[in-house]
Amino acid sequence: MEYQYENCKKKGKRCMFGALSVLLLLLFDQITKYSAQSLLAGKKSVSVIPGVFQLFYLENRGAAFGMFANRQAFFILVAAVMTAVAVFVYLRLPQEKHYYLLRCVCVLIAAGAVGNMLDRILHGYVIDFLYVSLIDFPVFNVADCYVCIGAALGVVAIFTLYKEDDFKFLNPFGQNNRSNGKPD
Repeated sequence: MEYQYENCKKKGKRCMFGALSVLLLLLFDQITKYSAQSLLAGKKSVSVIPGVFQLFYLENRGAAFGMFANRQAFFILVAAVMTAVAVFVYLRLPQEKHYYLLRCVCVLIAAGAVGNMLDRILHGYVIDFLYVSLIDFPVFNVADCYVCIGAALGVVAIFTLYKEDDFKFLNPFGQNNRSNGKPD
């Protein structure tokens, strides 16, 4: 009984830490977007590194490169699903230090998805303002950075740090659904 109590207590602390981390990242994202809207809307771009990086206000009603413009309900649904999956995985992750990087990945993806979803709900568009003019990369924002960094870290981690057995925790039916361990 004592072990279960300690286990629950540790899981509760971990969940609180994850939720607080998402909230702090979300707050930073929203502050940067509010600042961009206040300081850059209706003005020319601001060159931070001439010919390389600029601050450029853009109201993005689509995805990257403006694809699928004015499909806000679809993007809100995608963000909600991304957030739900990140939360599900975060809650299922074992408490060992070995899974710390995957917890960070879940936090980044959830914070980024919620940040852009919040923009779409509140404004009907996402506020983008970071522009890498050197390579003419699409204008993006801090939430986009969270999602991209989280996804990249997740892919690298899955292919380099973790083995198939490390993901047994995702199977709600135990280690193997097959009775004999062989494919049907």
